[in-house]
Amino acid sequence: MTDLEKLLAIEAIKDTYAKKLRSMDLKQWDVYASVHTEDAYSETWKDSLPDEEKPKENDGRVVGPQAIAAQLAKVFTYPSPITSVHHGHCAEIEFHSDTEATAIHSMEDMLWWQNGNVEEHLHGYGHYYETFRKVGERWLISSRKLVRIRVDMTPNFWNRFGTSA
Repeated sequence: MTDLEKLLAIEAIKDTYAKKLRSMDLKQWDVYASVHTEDAYSETWKDSLPDEEKPKENDGRVVGPQAIAAQLAKVFTYPSPITSVHHGHCAEIEFHSDTEATAIHSMEDMLWWQNGNVEEHLHGYGHYYETFRKVGERWLISSRKLVRIRVDMTPNFWNRFGTSA
């Protein structure tokens, strides 16, 4: 890659990442799925959900853009809607070829849901570890994992799943 091609690819990867976060917060699951490769997988659920709610198949790995979007939609809508705000920044992007890259993005997220008359919330801090692949002219996410380094939440946040973590 030339320096110019590398800079353009970095910006395209940042745009894909930003679209992923925006579509998650706006619950645009078709847009969310569209920023992933057909063989994309997510391992986020291994560490981010109570044991009772982690996907059981594939050791918690969710495979395919529609399945990844559906898992998020389930978490964000059942048993009641979650309002979320995700911030991503400080991209560290490394190219392994003209069509493959890894990225680490610092992240912060805030989630809220109504538990009767009580507003429950979670405020998380951590990093997204993702791989990207150029498919045609687009840089798409081919794998992702969220690792939280701190979580502040109300005591009953996970009760939405019938459990406390």
